[in-house]
Amino acid sequence: MRRLTLLATAIGLLLNGLALPGQAAPDQGCPTPALSRVTRHRVKSGETLESIARRYNLIPATLMGMNAVLRSGKAPIGAEILVPPYNGIRAEVPAGQTLRNLAAKYKVRPDLLFEVNGCQTSPRVVFIPGVNWSPVSDGQLLVAKTNPNVLTRYPLPANSTVLLGYGWYLPAGQDKPVFHSGVDLSAAIGSLVRAAGDGTVAFAAQQGASGNLVVINHQQGYQTRYAQLGSLKVKVGQTVRSGQTIGTVGSTGIPSSNGPHLHFEVRSNSNLGWVAEDPNPFLRQRR
Repeated sequence: MRRLTLLATAIGLLLNGLALPGQAAPDQGCPTPALSRVTRHRVKSGETLESIARRYNLIPATLMGMNAVLRSGKAPIGAEILVPPYNGIRAEVPAGQTLRNLAAKYKVRPDLLFEVNGCQTSPRVVFIPGVNWSPVSDGQLLVAKTNPNVLTRYPLPANSTVLLGYGWYLPAGQDKPVFHSGVDLSAAIGSLVRAAGDGTVAFAAQQGASGNLVVINHQQGYQTRYAQLGSLKVKVGQTVRSGQTIGTVGSTGIPSSNGPHLHFEVRSNSNLGWVAEDPNPFLRQRR
């Protein structure tokens, strides 16, 4: 109980911007900072930037952001590079700012940023999970805005409680953050699931952890996904209208401790493929 109290106090200081210079949070209950878990890798003959990234289950951009020697796209033989424990970028905390300011800039949860960096309240350099390094954007994740003229309907018959939100979070008992690409909306088994906008069904079948999944492509490069469905009411190639029933809430896919729900995603097309966006702005408009 004392550990939880100390950790809660430290998080409270962080979120309220009250951290004092040099103040460190207690180590109890906090994971080792991500930057303290960086490993070193010496490039061998035959290795490439892509092969090294695959070996460590990372994307090449993460290694390029951590190592200037890789930013040409090539991996020089004999070069020693730094490999972080998961995807993200290293960033300095600007003078006079807090982790809360940095979290807002990069659109990550402040509590996640706090825990990933070992519960330090005033670090100089931090690791920000899930942000893709780019020489153009200087690592800042660019998020498109949902177009209200394309997606016009709430995906359930009535407004619902969000059981698990969009974004990075640290599961209980783990030290590696997980990205949740949509929102889990509480709903009873059998509840009708509706298309969020006019479009064409691109996928309607069982797909691994997503269970029964419906994917709808909309105009202006938007896509919505509806997962963990029970029954499917549409088929691939079918044209659907906004508000049309496309399936029912079920419990297929990976079992969840959150109870029955609809997993709903909004994605936009880009040169990186279909990129998940935060559905909350859309959901707030449709409530």
